[in-house]
Amino acid sequence: MDWFGSRVLHFARDRAASSAVEFALLMPVYLMLVLGALAYGIYFGATHSVQQLAADAARAAVAGLGAEERAMLADGFVATNARSYLWLDPDRLEVVPEPSPFDPGQYHVTVRYDASALPIWNIYPPLPLPSSTIAHRSTIRNGGL
Repeated sequence: MDWFGSRVLHFARDRAASSAVEFALLMPVYLMLVLGALAYGIYFGATHSVQQLAADAARAAVAGLGAEERAMLADGFVATNARSYLWLDPDRLEVVPEPSPFDPGQYHVTVRYDASALPIWNIYPPLPLPSSTIAHRSTIRNGGL
């Protein structure tokens, strides 16, 4: 066996750097999984907060006697309590309280949130992320007679 063949055989049998090579190959995948879990966890937390805020605003609006009073109660609830929800910036919230166009006995409260300021959008650029707008609607039955 010549000198070149013996060096190739020695290199093929040497396992000293195999861990480094495996680490280099798997690290981008691992990084994407960990940072993806972090990003989606933050996003799902914000989504849950928007959903809960819409439900709570609808519950507050049920006390109103008319559509105008219900809208005022829903808007007031969101303005007063939005800061207490994690991941939500009250300045990026939009509240749309309205009577149901399909059933006059129901009332809708829709909350939209511009999530573009969440810290997830620059975590890991190749990571596929959801929409930057979160919207949830809650429906309540009108109270009274």
